[in-house]
This record gives sequence, C-alpha cells and structure tokens, in this order.
Amino acid sequence: MHGSGVGRSEVFLETKIWISDYGYDETLHGFEKSARKLGVDQIDLLILHQALPSAFDRTLQAYRALETLLAGGKVRAIGVSNFMVEHLTRLLERATVVPAVNQIECHPYFQQREVQDFNAEHGILTQAWSPIGGITFYRDGSRGSTLDDPVIGDVARTHGKTPAQVMLRWGLQHGRSVIPKSTKPSRIAENINVFDFELSAEEMAAIDSLDSDRRGGPEPDAITLQAFGREIPEA
Repeated sequence: MHGSGVGRSEVFLETKIWISDYGYDETLHGFEKSARKLGVDQIDLLILHQALPSAFDRTLQAYRALETLLAGGKVRAIGVSNFMVEHLTRLLERATVVPAVNQIECHPYFQQREVQDFNAEHGILTQAWSPIGGITFYRDGSRGSTLDDPVIGDVARTHGKTPAQVMLRWGLQHGRSVIPKSTKPSRIAENINVFDFELSAEEMAAIDSLDSDRRGGPEPDAITLQAFGREIPEA
C-alpha cells in the first residue's frame, strides 16, 4: 500500500456501506466513494452496515448492488453486519449470493448464539466486532468491562496471556473471525499474538457461561434513517 512498502496483495481491505447510502444506485456510488478514499480499484470485502427494518426494500436494493459489484470484480466478497435471523431470512429469500460474512457484536458478555447458529447453518461466517467487549459499558452499570472479569482473568494468568488475548483466542477457537480495534502499535501486536496457546474445553465452557444476553450496541430494530442517518462525504 502507498508508502508502506507492503504490496496490495498482502492487505485485506474490508469496509461497509452506511444506511444513508442504501438503494441500488446509491450503494454503487457508496463503493466508488470508499474505493477512491482507500486509493484502490478493488475492495476485498464489502458489507452492509446493518439492516434498515423500516426501509427493508432499500436494504435489499443495496445488497443487489453488492451482488453487481461482486459479479463485476469490483469486490472479492460481500456480506452484511448486525443482521438478525429475521433480517437474514428475508435477505436469503431474495439474494442470489449468500453473504460471506455477518459481522455482529460478539464477546463473552453478549454471544448471540441464535444468530451464530443461523449463520453456520447457511454457510455465513460470523465476524465479531467488539470481540474483547470494548462496548461493555452497560448503561445501568450492572456489568463492568470484560477485561476485568475474574473468570477471564484466571484463564489469562494460567496461560501467561492478557484478558484481551484470551477473549480473542476464545473467539477463534469457536470458528469466528475476530476484528479487535486499536490505534496503539503495542495493542495491535498484543492482539495478533494469540496463536501460541490453546484454551481447554473447560476454559472455553467457563467463558461461554458468562453470556448475559445484554447488547452493548444499538438494538437492530431501532435503526432508522431519522435516528442514525448521516451523510457520507464524497472522496
């Protein structure tokens, strides 16, 4: 990539279409905006940021645009994000290409097993956003951060790893893609250093048991253009 000395083939680029750019022509243009900003001709994975339940026809048109981009070689894979079972069901009734990925909030305190099972049943990879629970600032204060969870902390000490590394390893061992966010080089290095240890079945089960079924992000059915729409600037 530009100025890095790293070849384009060594970088996997994934980005999203925001709900304000849903609709067939709008989504095609949304791709052009992203590609220009990234300085590339092709994006590896392009996904819809979430379902728009109040305007699901626009969601379906946006996905049809992704299918067009895929057929034309503009993107290498397409998918969705924050789609619940009902949204996936409606999409699959109309789609010609099954989404490669459904990116959802998924961490020890919120595991969305029903959605994960549906994804697996249909050959859709679950990709976890907030995989180390960075969004676990529960509004009523009844749960703290996953990073301070004693169960996760005990597992981390056993392996000489950090709680974040344990949560990432837990996600990987469940077969998920995990995409932690950091701007700090030291944290990025820590987050990738998860391939030299393995959690036992008992440790996996202990972390599985932490599910509170409490979402940190917005409710998918609350997503409307009025509440969440914003203009995505041109390149």
